[in-house]
Amino acid sequence: MESQITLEDKLKERIKELTCLYRVSSLIKDNSFNDLTELLKEIAISLKEAIRFPEEAFVEIKVENFVFVEGEKIEDAIFIISAIKTFGKIKGSITIGYSKQKFSENSFLEEEKLLLHKIASEIGDFLERKEINEKEEIAKRQIERVGRLTILGEITAGIAHELNTPLANILGFAELLKEQYKDDKVGSDDLTKIIDSAIYSREVVKKLMFFSCEMPQQMASVEINVIINEAISLLKPSFNKKNIHCNITFSSDKIQLKVDKIQLTQLFFNIVINAIYFSPEKGNINIDVIEKSKNVQIRISDEGLGIEPVNSENIFNPFFTTKPIGDGSGLGLSVVHGIIRSHKGTIIHQPNTPKGTIFVVSFPKN
Repeated sequence: MESQITLEDKLKERIKELTCLYRVSSLIKDNSFNDLTELLKEIAISLKEAIRFPEEAFVEIKVENFVFVEGEKIEDAIFIISAIKTFGKIKGSITIGYSKQKFSENSFLEEEKLLLHKIASEIGDFLERKEINEKEEIAKRQIERVGRLTILGEITAGIAHELNTPLANILGFAELLKEQYKDDKVGSDDLTKIIDSAIYSREVVKKLMFFSCEMPQQMASVEINVIINEAISLLKPSFNKKNIHCNITFSSDKIQLKVDKIQLTQLFFNIVINAIYFSPEKGNINIDVIEKSKNVQIRISDEGLGIEPVNSENIFNPFFTTKPIGDGSGLGLSVVHGIIRSHKGTIIHQPNTPKGTIFVVSFPKN
């Protein structure tokens, strides 16, 4: 199969290589491929056409979990290979191979080896730019979200302060009237309803104040293992109602953290109650508490339907809920966010496997 290559053949091969390089550069520059796999397939096809014996060769591109082979892959092959690197780390490779029975290592031209390295470098540069753009987009969305939440917090704090005084008046006068009408059953019952509604409204205002970080904190060093175990014990009726099994693991027997004990309990209650609500019958909720050198992580995972991408940016906003009307006020996770923010912590959510959601709460140790 091999033969001496003439000057004319060398010129033809060089034209093919330059055409391939131009084609690959154009594909990457165009960047109209929504699917990375389609781009890499087109590159493999172009590279196969550019080498000396395209009918006899195969081209394989590997990038992380993606593998594409153009041509029939030969197991017993001679080949040249080039690593695809991003930020100095190997992310994949490009391989060109021939059958050992028909070809030798001399079948590969030096120009083909240089072309392979150049294309691997082009792909690596593209993947780097893609990763940078994705991180910038995530950072941009996070900044926008923090800005929205800050504005919401300011508005919410104002609303809470404005409602506090009239609610206290309604509650106080209703209790006075109830005392006066204690012998009138109908009037007393109506006043009880007013008092209950005022108390409920006061709790909503309190949640709003939690979200806007207006509630005073009582910070102290506590053993969070005890707090979490006590909270789970109180939630047992809710677990039993849906036959949900709760698994708790602690990375060490005693994990100390400086927090507001009441707020930490409320935070934990709100996330776990949400997990119970969205979990299927006989599901599992896993709670992992991990102490690290600089922070403590609490991971709460369920097996529910998960969070739709369209709702991902809104779940911490006040009054946003995916529950049916009457099942939730939409303040649970906004309160959680407010408490975590006031403790200088972070909260993220991610998909569980194979289904459900994982909330990861991180508190700094100092």
